[in-house]
Amino acid sequence: MSLKSAAPQARRAGRQTPGRDRATRSRGVRLGPLPWIGPALLLIVLVVLWPVYEMIRTSFLRISTSGFVRGSAGLDKYRKLFDEPDLGRVLLHTVVWTLAVVGLTMLLALALAQLFDQRFPGRRFTRWALIAPWAASVLMTSIGFKWMLNQTSGVLNTLFHDLGLIDGPRDWLGDPGTAWPWMMLVAVFVSLPFTTYTLLAGLQTVPAELHEAARVDGATAFQTYLRITLPLLRPAFLVGLVINLINVFNSFPVIWGMTQGGPNSDTATTTVFMYQLKNTDIAESAAMSVVNFALVVLMVLLFLRVSRWNQEEN
Repeated sequence: MSLKSAAPQARRAGRQTPGRDRATRSRGVRLGPLPWIGPALLLIVLVVLWPVYEMIRTSFLRISTSGFVRGSAGLDKYRKLFDEPDLGRVLLHTVVWTLAVVGLTMLLALALAQLFDQRFPGRRFTRWALIAPWAASVLMTSIGFKWMLNQTSGVLNTLFHDLGLIDGPRDWLGDPGTAWPWMMLVAVFVSLPFTTYTLLAGLQTVPAELHEAARVDGATAFQTYLRITLPLLRPAFLVGLVINLINVFNSFPVIWGMTQGGPNSDTATTTVFMYQLKNTDIAESAAMSVVNFALVVLMVLLFLRVSRWNQEEN
């Protein structure tokens, strides 16, 4: 090809390049952030939405104990679930369990976060030590406490007897009246690290100048905390509260590791009760899962409504 014939072609190619660039940019604008969030959306579909769909579908089937589908059951499994004599008690236990554990966790975490926000000898070591319950497996921690509370060989029975607190060995986890407090203690123990660090992060965003100004104005430490620190800590507090509500409501390892919901279903929450049902009726267990999922969604929506999560204060 001669130089004379190549030159016009190069000029035409140069004139066409900006058009192609504009078309590429236009396609990019139309796609927006989809190429970046696409993998995350796909992961949500596979990990969250697909299991939810399968859970709902299973609740309308008739499935044998060996796992074979025997056809559609309609709403029979939901009717069977709501006819369960233990369901009302399990729902009440779940509400009390959630409110007690989350309430104690938030109060203790507020105190610990305020403590760790101060300067004192050994602060770094105590911060690291707080991570231990969080780093360890929740099921492992629950089984460890179960061994310590064992009626015949548990170290806590021996300790309490030596201190004169009990007259003889007690079956702490065999009686619902004593099992619930111990399980709540373990649940608070494993929930404290995350909640404390969430609130501590919130405390460290509060400007020190505001505290100085409050002291200059004559405010006490309690007044400063109540009127300045807590309002500014609200976003971090709400994050910790919502996550704890969901985690504690759905808590399974603590209860299953310590009592397996027994005796019968006297120490079961809805999540544990769902697992107990699967031994006799998989589809009824799926129906309990759907009810549990709906309760979680309703609880979070009500909480966000009450706390005005999406509304700015005037």
